[in-house]
Amino acid sequence: MSDHPPQAPWDLRDYATTMARYNRWMNEKVYAAADALADEQRKADRGAFFRSIHGTLNHLLLADEAWMQRLHGQPVTMTSPDQEVHSDFAALRAARQAMDQRLMDWAEGLEAATPSRLLSFFSVSYQKEITMPYVVAVMQVFNHQTHHRGQATTLLTQLGAEVGPTDLPVMPGWL
Repeated sequence: MSDHPPQAPWDLRDYATTMARYNRWMNEKVYAAADALADEQRKADRGAFFRSIHGTLNHLLLADEAWMQRLHGQPVTMTSPDQEVHSDFAALRAARQAMDQRLMDWAEGLEAATPSRLLSFFSVSYQKEITMPYVVAVMQVFNHQTHHRGQATTLLTQLGAEVGPTDLPVMPGWL
């Protein structure tokens, strides 16, 4: 097995639209579970990368905005990975829903890309210029979401909030 991306063009649209649907489904579930908690519970430092449930959800929105800016050739407005976008949970949730629609619209417009197509950008998190295959950047958008949403799901579960199944094969409309 190779450590390199496939050499044939990828059908990025199918991959990305499936992941954007999954992303929206899971975000709805996570936000519904978080909504059942008091604001103090959502914002309490629980030792996660971004301290709290709210901080983690905020980071996900912030990172998605940065990825959309990079992938559209726009300047990234993020100044740090823990920059607060919305302190109010209702505003954060509304912005998340809008971002999930933006991700779906973007995914539906993707075309096949060869591994030679690259994306270069300055990483605020790592403070350096990064160049990567475009297909890997598309994967990173969704991989990053899954990683941190898993942390939020753990924190919610520890507080007794039920998120429910999280596996792609049980997503409604999958089959």
